[in-house]
Amino acid sequence: MIKTYEERAQVQNNPIGKKLFEIMAAKKTNLAISADVTTKAELISIADTLGPKMCILKTHFDILTDADVALIETLKKLSEQHQFLIFEDRKFADIGNTVRLQYEGGPFAISSWADMVNFHILPGPGILSGLKAAKGKAARGFIVLSQMSSADNLFTPEYSKAARCLAQANPDEVFGFICVNKQSDDPRFVHMTPGVKISSATDGLGQQYRSPEVAIVEQGCDVIIVGRGIIQADDMLAAAESYRDAGWRAYHKTLKSR
Repeated sequence: MIKTYEERAQVQNNPIGKKLFEIMAAKKTNLAISADVTTKAELISIADTLGPKMCILKTHFDILTDADVALIETLKKLSEQHQFLIFEDRKFADIGNTVRLQYEGGPFAISSWADMVNFHILPGPGILSGLKAAKGKAARGFIVLSQMSSADNLFTPEYSKAARCLAQANPDEVFGFICVNKQSDDPRFVHMTPGVKISSATDGLGQQYRSPEVAIVEQGCDVIIVGRGIIQADDMLAAAESYRDAGWRAYHKTLKSR
């Protein structure tokens, strides 16, 4: 049975999915850091300081007040220096042609620098066709949102099933899910989960948290996405190391139990 990140890298269809598994194995981390900050100085600080601890930097360029092309070049250099992937959390959700234009155009031309982006399937499979048609990096990957961690969300079982079916039909492009629970037993697919905090709680705005062990061991996810639990900590580096350790221990528990 294929279990380890190294083994899963060998069967991965998508080059970004393959690289992700390789980074996770080499750096001994399944931590993605959600850099929900509003200035490029904050984003660069997070990328440089926490780069050694993470496998993915998740960005939100649409909330930055001073983003520019120079920032993109800096992030690309830091991702190479520290060996992490850049995930622009754009959550595309429109018809195929509009999504193509949003992805490859605009002021930041996301498809030219982001290793991965995510999308909703509300518009139907044409949205993936639009993403695939966009010009940009030769190596890039897509993540489909099949579940969310916010309270009272409208992701029904039928919706999640449709997301799984779309991914399974397009493994060369779609290499994973944003989810709360494991969506597929196919070892090629990466399960990335938000709403992770060492001290479980809510944020008062609908976000529901659970621990890294629950997310990985009990719910079958691979990558823990952590934002405020790290970037709002008094010592970001120490917090990132705590989450990295917790995530890595949980991963090894799954190797023993499966």
